[in-house]
Amino acid sequence: MLFFEVLCFIVLALAVLYFLMIMPRMLHKPSREPYTRVLYAHRGLHDNTSEAPENSMAAFKKAVDGGYGIECDVQLTKDGVPVIFHDFTLARVARYDDEASHLEEGVNNPDGSIGVAGKVIDYTYRELQQFHLLSSDEKIPRFEDFLKMVDGKVPLIVELKIELKDLSVCPKVNDLLKDYKGVYCIESFNPLGVFWYRKNRPDVMRGQLSDEFHKDKPEEFKGVLYFILTSLLLNFITKPDFIAFNHKFPTSHSLWLCRHLYGNVAAGWTIKSEEDLERAKKNFDIFIFDSFIPKQGNKV
Repeated sequence: MLFFEVLCFIVLALAVLYFLMIMPRMLHKPSREPYTRVLYAHRGLHDNTSEAPENSMAAFKKAVDGGYGIECDVQLTKDGVPVIFHDFTLARVARYDDEASHLEEGVNNPDGSIGVAGKVIDYTYRELQQFHLLSSDEKIPRFEDFLKMVDGKVPLIVELKIELKDLSVCPKVNDLLKDYKGVYCIESFNPLGVFWYRKNRPDVMRGQLSDEFHKDKPEEFKGVLYFILTSLLLNFITKPDFIAFNHKFPTSHSLWLCRHLYGNVAAGWTIKSEEDLERAKKNFDIFIFDSFIPKQGNKV
């Protein structure tokens, strides 16, 4: 009997601990209303076979002209300039202007193209301007130039790209955003970046990016860290205002509890069809899309 009572106590204690660990910000929350009015174009309104590839100024201008919100990715160059680029490595999207002279040092992509070797952080901003984005003439844009172009016309979701513990992108991005007049929020897969904003800019709406890592890419994401991230077990530290989650897994336990028990905002990424958008409306409040133009236009 004593064993059973102890076991029940342990289970109850673990359950209480779990609910406390996944609890998002509950007090002094920013209003969700400015962020839930429009659909968000993932990396701009892009087409990677066109002159407006992902995270290019051309794709961002198309999104602004269409009245769509924009989700973009920011990281730092070697000389500390915030630029917009998704991958840490350049090869998938960046191309040499003179490809023939870089065959040996470049990276062979699966599609037969020669990608630029190295990471964004390996190059200065000026050096990055030697390269173009995919088959277009577009260059990797500065975050500052992007903000000037958008100029508050549409809301922004700014993803902070943070490797390991290097948080230097956070104050750099904040310096550019602190006087920005438009609607924006920040998000990151790295909880340290979300915590930086909790500590330094509690007035800014912040989001924890996550996924069912072990289901989405089991060969790539293994170990206890990804279990912790999937389960949102660091929310007690970061206190996010929203959870941005892979739209394929709307019933992931911690995501579901954050939304339905704690009233947390849920953002679904990345929705790639009209059918998926309709399904996502049952489980999410913010919708990030690419690869199609929603029939409903830019409004939610």
